[in-house]
Amino acid sequence: MNLNGLLRWAHRGLSGAASKPHLRIILIYSISVVLALFIILKVGGIDSFRAIPHIIGTNTHTSHQTDLSLPDAPFISWPLARICQETIWRPGLVFACNNNSGGIGNIRNFVLTCLRYAITVGATGLVLPQIETRSETDLVHLFGGRQPFEYFFDTNHFKKSLHEACPAIAIYDSIETIPNLAKSRAEPLQPKAFGARGGCDYRDLNRHTDIFRIQFDEMLEQTSKDFSLAPLGIEHPRLFQPVWGVQWEWPVAKDGPAFTNTFGGLLRFRDNILRLGDDVVAAMTKKSQAFSGVHLRTENDALSFWPTFETQTSEFIRTLLEKKLLLVYLATGNATEAAKFRDRAQEQGMQVFTKDELLQNQPALQQLQALTWDQQALVDYIVLLRGDFFLGVSPSSFSMTIAAKRHLTAGNDGMYTRPWLVNGQGDAWSRLVGNYTSYWDDWLFMYDALWP
Repeated sequence: MNLNGLLRWAHRGLSGAASKPHLRIILIYSISVVLALFIILKVGGIDSFRAIPHIIGTNTHTSHQTDLSLPDAPFISWPLARICQETIWRPGLVFACNNNSGGIGNIRNFVLTCLRYAITVGATGLVLPQIETRSETDLVHLFGGRQPFEYFFDTNHFKKSLHEACPAIAIYDSIETIPNLAKSRAEPLQPKAFGARGGCDYRDLNRHTDIFRIQFDEMLEQTSKDFSLAPLGIEHPRLFQPVWGVQWEWPVAKDGPAFTNTFGGLLRFRDNILRLGDDVVAAMTKKSQAFSGVHLRTENDALSFWPTFETQTSEFIRTLLEKKLLLVYLATGNATEAAKFRDRAQEQGMQVFTKDELLQNQPALQQLQALTWDQQALVDYIVLLRGDFFLGVSPSSFSMTIAAKRHLTAGNDGMYTRPWLVNGQGDAWSRLVGNYTSYWDDWLFMYDALWP
């Protein structure tokens, strides 16, 4: 109905009620409301009425304007809860996510991707992940023994948030605490082996996630027959452990922006590390309200085809001068090249600080130095999230994760923002120096499998 038709309808209604004053008043009020709605829809479009997502739990302040770029941002549970509500659960199916290793970028993404697979196949049990540590003396050696989940993360936050969104999943503190498990050794799981992949590069993402549940269920039935196993259930559980490498194979965009941009909120750093990061940020902002963060990635485990010290340094300094950001927070594990970077930056009128320097003569310095190399990197991670601009290197998963998370700022539409643009220019919050020519050889495929 157009506006003229609507007015004719109103005229007929008023004429018919002329002899009944009380009906005339009701009709006038009703017509006014209808006309107002009609005008709003015509002028503003149907999108003027935004659907408000259903928020599950107590996170009533979690609108799309929540700043998810902050290290302590609240966990928004409804996108995960929606997926869990759609899942058909398998009692007795348990997942472990312990095959993680490397820095925080790799470990964080492994745990989240492993959990995403577990939810897809309806696992009703999850073993609280352990953290694989690296050697303190040789960073290339990634398997130095496992530490508890709280080595990096807030255990209570993880358990509470996952239970709020997916109450069907029980969390076991260890494999030994799984009821009725006949043997503690997990069955290895290689998800990308399910389904024909044709001529895909071995690094390609899992292109079969939509049918993975069907394939997995068929595998359960077939292996039960082959090995004469009792039917899967609470009395006869089965434990699966995805192999190392699954952290870069789930195509996160398929889950939609709301889920993709909030799922990582399950993994919040433990409180003492968050406080140390806040202490460093406070010390930095005392020097100036505006500062930039730089991740110089030249430690001895850096791969040969990554950007060199010279490439990183020259591009970092050029960008900082263009943006007139002369106060720099430097994150690096290479003290020698940190000094070289400082000298080059100071020649251009910049001031450069590290976390140790900023905490000098403070009680927090001793707390910082008591942490391991990778735990201290979490403090850098927190500070780099909070700076006014960030410069890092691609394809470092540490830099990539920070850039993707900074992109979720509320000023960029928060949880509904589109993915970070993968190119050498970056966005208003970050730039990663690197080669963006080859999707495979430059590891650009990792951006498509990264949970911010």
